[in-house]
Amino acid sequence: MPSSLFFVMFSLLLIALTIMPLSTAKAWWIRATDFPRLQLAILAGVWLITATLMTLLLNKQVVGVIWWLAVTSILAYQLWWIWPSSPYHGKEVQSPNTHEDLPLVTILSANVLMDNRDSASLITLVEQYKPDVLVTMETNHWWQQQLDTLTDFPHRLAHPLDNKYGMHLYSRLPLSEAHIEFLVSDDIPSMNVKLDIDGTSVRLHVVHPTPPAPGENDSSEERDVELLVLAQFLKGVDTPTIVTGDLNDVAWSKTTRLFRSMSGLLDPRTGRGMFNTFHADYWFLRWPLDHVFVSKHWCVNKIERLPHIGSDHFPMYIELSLLEKPQSDIKPVYNESDHKLVQDTLDLEAAQDASNPKR
Repeated sequence: MPSSLFFVMFSLLLIALTIMPLSTAKAWWIRATDFPRLQLAILAGVWLITATLMTLLLNKQVVGVIWWLAVTSILAYQLWWIWPSSPYHGKEVQSPNTHEDLPLVTILSANVLMDNRDSASLITLVEQYKPDVLVTMETNHWWQQQLDTLTDFPHRLAHPLDNKYGMHLYSRLPLSEAHIEFLVSDDIPSMNVKLDIDGTSVRLHVVHPTPPAPGENDSSEERDVELLVLAQFLKGVDTPTIVTGDLNDVAWSKTTRLFRSMSGLLDPRTGRGMFNTFHADYWFLRWPLDHVFVSKHWCVNKIERLPHIGSDHFPMYIELSLLEKPQSDIKPVYNESDHKLVQDTLDLEAAQDASNPKR
């Protein structure tokens, strides 16, 4: 294949993968293109470097100017999307002042991979980091037996399942109003609890919606609806709130941005890094699927991606301090077009439920 044809074909592929996320279609193969923005930026950069080197070596331009402009635009466009996750971007959730002695909560969240049997690695991390709250996903009865050996967590909420959507919550802090909820499907649980942090009641939600992926779900609809139903519930809530879990979505997708703008929650990773947690076994195919979102009542002491535990996800660890006065200078914007998109998604789910009562 002539080199110019190769460059043209490769640039067409980059263009297609860049345009596809603009679609509102919910088919898994379209929504999957929301994820690899960093990979597409790298590929566009490789294209430009390779085309430049070949042009210099051959002493002639290997591809037309229009393709150079197209790939350069793709690189700039993809970098624009991931720029907020760069440590050079301004922080959305601030770090605490060193002189302040604020109430602290630490959370370790892990999708363990249900068939993984390396429970010792997770238990070692728990013993090392000593979180106030341990949240696990994909945990079944076997995993519950292993984690029940942790003696420092007197307060617990468990929902073991063998469908890869079981979840457990272990807490050193007192729990109240602890509920297992099913926001979209009878076999996809979420958790809603209140933590007592130095006398302050804090709302914690744990979610793990289904991913848009072959063999899992042909559409992103259930994931999108679960996140938006939770956002609708949190809209206007003015109490300290934390949402964590494997959202099976990336921070820059339309659905996650709608979730944040509607709920008013902030992303601690903005200005700190991407913290790509999936896939733990393939360094070249990683994106941030495991999230922690917080209300304006918090600042971030530390956020860290933890070592491999035998799962396809890396665990996440975060230390949050409860502010005496909530920050008010940054808040996601929720506008009329956002409202229409949310309503269209929820209406679509309601219509499908009505046409299929067994769903």
